[in-house]
Amino acid sequence: MKTDRGLLGYIVLSILTCGIYSYYFIYTVARDVNTACAGDGKSTGGLVQFILLSILTCGIYSWWWQYSLGNRLAANAPRYGLSFTENGTTILLWLLFGSFLCFIGPFIAMNIIIKNTNSICMAYNRYNGLI
Repeated sequence: MKTDRGLLGYIVLSILTCGIYSYYFIYTVARDVNTACAGDGKSTGGLVQFILLSILTCGIYSWWWQYSLGNRLAANAPRYGLSFTENGTTILLWLLFGSFLCFIGPFIAMNIIIKNTNSICMAYNRYNGLI
């Protein structure tokens, strides 16, 4: 699984592709997290679910998706000997209240998701002898 995602690459590629990369990013993160966290009884919604429910809820589902992803990553970290201090609540607070800080909050929330996803994927790769 991919372990070298970065916030700068996410921002630049999203701008260059007029936002299309951000949807590809959601697809790959959901796929990788569902693989690395398989067996926990949960599932991270994929791209189609993300788009449809975000439209139906005027964007609120995207916050829920990120919140749930943060909680799932934090809950599965001990499986791989990891410990994340950030969870879904941290991400949600950065998304909501961090927007008042010159709109930097959503970028910090995305950086937390990227960092924790990379860590889980690296641990999964190590655990399964893929690296």
